Amino acid sequence: MREDGTVTGTGVRERLVDAAFELFDERGYEQTTVDDIADRAGVGRTTLFRHYRSKEDVIFPDHDRLIAAVRDRLATSTAGSALVAVVEAVRLVLLHYIEEADRARHRYALTSRIAVLRDREIASVARYQRLFREFIAGRMAPEPASALRAELMAAAVVSAHNHVLRRWLRRDTAEPAAELDAAMAQVIALFTEPGTPPGDGGSTVLVLHDRRDPEVVAATIRRALQQA
Repeated sequence: MREDGTVTGTGVRERLVDAAFELFDERGYEQTTVDDIADRAGVGRTTLFRHYRSKEDVIFPDHDRLIAAVRDRLATSTAGSALVAVVEAVRLVLLHYIEEADRARHRYALTSRIAVLRDREIASVARYQRLFREFIAGRMAPEPASALRAELMAAAVVSAHNHVLRRWLRRDTAEPAAELDAAMAQVIALFTEPGTPPGDGGSTVLVLHDRRDPEVVAATIRRALQQA
Protein backbone atom coordinates (compact mmCIF):
# COMPACT_ATOMS: atom_id res chain seq x y z
CA MET A 1 0.00 0.00 0.00
CA ARG A 2 1.32 3.44 -0.94
CA GLU A 3 2.20 5.76 1.94
CA ASP A 4 1.61 9.51 1.92
CA GLY A 5 4.15 12.32 2.28
CA THR A 6 4.07 12.25 6.07
CA VAL A 7 6.13 9.08 6.27
CA THR A 8 9.53 9.44 7.90
CA GLY A 9 12.09 7.19 9.54
CA THR A 10 15.01 4.95 8.79
CA GLY A 11 12.70 2.14 7.68
CA VAL A 12 11.48 4.24 4.76
CA ARG A 13 15.03 5.23 3.84
CA GLU A 14 16.03 1.57 3.76
CA ARG A 15 13.12 0.71 1.49
CA LEU A 16 14.01 3.53 -0.86
CA VAL A 17 17.62 2.40 -1.00
CA ASP A 18 16.63 -1.20 -1.69
CA ALA A 19 14.22 -0.06 -4.39
CA ALA A 20 16.82 2.11 -6.11
CA PHE A 21 19.42 -0.66 -6.17
CA GLU A 22 16.88 -3.13 -7.55
CA LEU A 23 15.66 -0.80 -10.27
CA PHE A 24 19.11 0.35 -11.36
CA ASP A 25 19.98 -3.32 -11.82
CA GLU A 26 16.73 -4.24 -13.56
CA ARG A 27 16.16 -1.23 -15.81
CA GLY A 28 19.39 0.72 -15.78
CA TYR A 29 20.10 4.07 -14.17
CA GLU A 30 18.90 6.26 -17.05
CA GLN A 31 15.64 4.35 -17.43
CA THR A 32 14.76 4.57 -13.73
CA THR A 33 12.85 7.62 -12.52
CA VAL A 34 12.28 9.06 -9.08
CA ASP A 35 8.65 7.99 -9.36
CA ASP A 36 9.74 4.43 -10.16
CA ILE A 37 11.81 4.30 -6.98
CA ALA A 38 9.01 5.77 -4.87
CA ASP A 39 6.49 3.33 -6.33
CA ARG A 40 8.74 0.32 -5.74
CA ALA A 41 9.30 1.43 -2.13
CA GLY A 42 5.58 2.02 -1.60
CA VAL A 43 5.91 5.70 -0.75
CA GLY A 44 5.04 8.99 -2.39
CA ARG A 45 7.34 11.20 -4.42
CA THR A 46 7.21 13.83 -1.67
CA THR A 47 8.46 11.30 0.85
CA LEU A 48 11.43 10.40 -1.34
CA PHE A 49 12.44 14.04 -1.70
CA ARG A 50 12.12 14.52 2.04
CA HIS A 51 14.97 12.03 2.45
CA TYR A 52 17.00 12.46 -0.75
CA ARG A 53 17.72 15.27 -3.21
CA SER A 54 17.91 13.10 -6.33
CA LYS A 55 17.69 9.51 -7.49
CA GLU A 56 21.47 9.02 -7.34
CA ASP A 57 21.51 10.30 -3.76
CA VAL A 58 19.44 7.30 -2.75
CA ILE A 59 22.21 4.73 -3.18
CA PHE A 60 25.11 6.75 -1.76
CA PRO A 61 26.14 7.01 1.89
CA ASP A 62 25.06 10.07 3.83
CA HIS A 63 28.30 11.91 3.09
CA ASP A 64 27.10 15.05 4.89
CA ARG A 65 26.82 13.06 8.11
CA LEU A 66 30.11 11.24 7.53
CA ILE A 67 32.00 14.44 6.79
CA ALA A 68 30.53 16.03 9.91
CA ALA A 69 31.80 13.05 11.95
CA VAL A 70 35.25 13.37 10.38
CA ARG A 71 35.30 17.11 11.05
CA ASP A 72 34.26 16.55 14.67
CA ARG A 73 37.03 14.00 15.20
CA LEU A 74 39.65 16.30 13.70
CA ALA A 75 38.41 19.21 15.79
CA THR A 76 39.10 17.34 19.03
CA SER A 77 42.79 16.89 18.23
CA THR A 78 45.66 18.79 19.79
CA ALA A 79 48.93 19.75 18.13
CA GLY A 80 50.50 16.55 19.42
CA SER A 81 47.62 14.27 18.40
CA ALA A 82 46.86 15.69 14.96
CA LEU A 83 48.25 12.74 13.03
CA VAL A 84 46.41 10.23 15.22
CA ALA A 85 43.22 12.22 14.57
CA VAL A 86 43.77 11.93 10.82
CA VAL A 87 44.21 8.15 11.11
CA GLU A 88 41.08 7.79 13.25
CA ALA A 89 39.05 10.05 10.98
CA VAL A 90 40.00 8.02 7.91
CA ARG A 91 39.11 4.85 9.79
CA LEU A 92 35.63 6.24 10.54
CA VAL A 93 34.94 6.43 6.82
CA LEU A 94 36.30 2.97 6.08
CA LEU A 95 34.28 1.40 8.90
CA HIS A 96 31.11 2.96 7.56
CA TYR A 97 31.59 1.18 4.24
CA ILE A 98 32.45 -2.07 6.00
CA GLU A 99 29.25 -1.83 8.05
CA GLU A 100 27.30 -1.45 4.81
CA ALA A 101 28.73 -4.82 3.70
CA ASP A 102 27.08 -6.11 0.51
CA ARG A 103 25.34 -2.81 -0.12
CA ALA A 104 28.74 -1.10 -0.44
CA ARG A 105 29.86 -3.77 -2.90
CA HIS A 106 26.64 -3.40 -4.87
CA ARG A 107 27.23 0.35 -5.13
CA TYR A 108 30.81 -0.28 -6.23
CA ALA A 109 29.55 -2.49 -9.05
CA LEU A 110 27.09 0.19 -10.16
CA THR A 111 29.61 3.04 -10.05
CA SER A 112 32.07 0.93 -12.01
CA ARG A 113 29.73 0.78 -15.00
CA ILE A 114 27.56 3.93 -14.74
CA ALA A 115 29.50 7.10 -15.50
CA VAL A 116 27.18 9.56 -13.76
CA LEU A 117 27.35 7.57 -10.53
CA ARG A 118 31.12 7.30 -10.83
CA ASP A 119 31.34 11.08 -11.26
CA ARG A 120 29.21 11.53 -8.17
CA GLU A 121 31.56 9.29 -6.20
CA ILE A 122 34.59 11.26 -7.40
CA ALA A 123 32.94 14.50 -6.29
CA SER A 124 32.34 13.02 -2.83
CA VAL A 125 35.99 11.96 -2.56
CA ALA A 126 37.01 15.54 -3.34
CA ARG A 127 35.01 16.78 -0.34
CA TYR A 128 36.97 14.55 2.03
CA GLN A 129 40.26 15.53 0.46
CA ARG A 130 39.43 19.22 0.85
CA LEU A 131 38.57 18.71 4.52
CA PHE A 132 41.84 16.90 5.22
CA ARG A 133 43.80 19.51 3.28
CA GLU A 134 42.32 22.34 5.34
CA PHE A 135 42.97 20.50 8.61
CA ILE A 136 46.56 19.60 7.72
CA ALA A 137 47.32 23.10 6.44
CA GLY A 138 46.14 24.51 9.74
CA ARG A 139 48.65 22.34 11.62
CA MET A 140 51.67 23.07 9.45
CA ALA A 141 54.49 25.51 10.01
CA PRO A 142 53.91 28.80 8.14
CA GLU A 143 56.26 28.23 5.22
CA PRO A 144 55.94 29.08 1.50
CA ALA A 145 55.65 25.40 0.55
CA SER A 146 53.04 24.54 3.21
CA ALA A 147 50.03 24.81 0.90
CA LEU A 148 51.51 22.33 -1.55
CA ARG A 149 52.55 19.96 1.24
CA ALA A 150 49.05 20.03 2.72
CA GLU A 151 47.57 19.28 -0.71
CA LEU A 152 49.98 16.39 -1.24
CA MET A 153 49.37 14.85 2.16
CA ALA A 154 45.59 15.14 1.87
CA ALA A 155 45.74 13.44 -1.53
CA ALA A 156 47.93 10.69 -0.07
CA VAL A 157 45.58 10.17 2.88
CA VAL A 158 42.55 9.80 0.61
CA SER A 159 44.44 7.59 -1.84
CA ALA A 160 45.53 5.26 0.96
CA HIS A 161 41.95 4.96 2.19
CA ASN A 162 40.58 4.34 -1.29
CA HIS A 163 43.26 1.74 -2.07
CA VAL A 164 42.30 -0.29 1.00
CA LEU A 165 38.58 0.25 0.44
CA ARG A 166 38.80 -1.02 -3.13
CA ARG A 167 40.72 -4.09 -1.99
CA TRP A 168 37.97 -4.83 0.53
CA LEU A 169 35.20 -4.20 -2.00
CA ARG A 170 36.87 -6.68 -4.37
CA ARG A 171 37.25 -9.19 -1.52
CA ASP A 172 41.04 -9.02 -1.80
CA THR A 173 41.46 -8.49 1.94
CA ALA A 174 39.73 -9.75 5.06
CA GLU A 175 41.58 -7.30 7.33
CA PRO A 176 40.82 -3.85 5.92
CA ALA A 177 41.27 -1.98 9.21
CA ALA A 178 44.75 -3.42 9.73
CA GLU A 179 45.65 -2.69 6.11
CA LEU A 180 44.45 0.88 6.52
CA ASP A 181 46.68 1.37 9.57
CA ALA A 182 49.65 0.07 7.58
CA ALA A 183 48.79 2.27 4.59
CA MET A 184 48.42 5.34 6.79
CA ALA A 185 51.74 4.54 8.42
CA GLN A 186 53.37 4.77 5.02
CA VAL A 187 51.68 8.10 4.34
CA ILE A 188 52.71 9.54 7.69
CA ALA A 189 56.25 8.22 7.26
CA LEU A 190 56.52 10.35 4.14
CA PHE A 191 55.25 13.54 5.68
CA THR A 192 56.39 13.76 9.32
CA GLU A 193 59.61 15.02 10.80
CA PRO A 194 62.03 12.17 11.59
CA GLY A 195 62.05 11.55 15.32
CA THR A 196 58.60 13.07 15.91
CA PRO A 197 56.20 10.12 16.33
CA PRO A 198 52.44 10.69 16.06
CA GLY A 199 50.76 11.55 19.33
CA ASP A 200 53.95 12.23 21.28
CA GLY A 201 52.58 15.41 22.79
CA GLY A 202 54.93 17.76 20.94
CA SER A 203 54.03 20.17 18.21
CA THR A 204 53.26 18.60 14.85
CA VAL A 205 55.32 19.88 11.94
CA LEU A 206 54.65 18.14 8.64
CA VAL A 207 57.42 18.10 6.05
CA LEU A 208 58.19 15.96 3.02
CA HIS A 209 60.83 13.31 3.53
CA ASP A 210 61.37 9.60 2.99
CA ARG A 211 63.57 8.43 5.82
CA ARG A 212 61.23 7.01 8.46
CA ASP A 213 60.58 3.29 8.58
CA PRO A 214 56.83 2.68 8.02
CA GLU A 215 56.91 -0.28 10.42
CA VAL A 216 58.17 1.99 13.19
CA VAL A 217 55.49 4.55 12.39
CA ALA A 218 52.81 1.84 12.31
CA ALA A 219 53.80 0.63 15.77
CA THR A 220 53.73 4.20 17.06
CA ILE A 221 50.28 4.78 15.56
CA ARG A 222 48.93 1.62 17.15
CA ARG A 223 50.22 2.68 20.57
CA ALA A 224 48.80 6.17 20.14
CA LEU A 225 45.40 4.81 19.09
CA GLN A 226 45.29 2.51 22.11
CA GLN A 227 46.02 5.45 24.40
CA ALA A 228 43.60 7.86 22.70
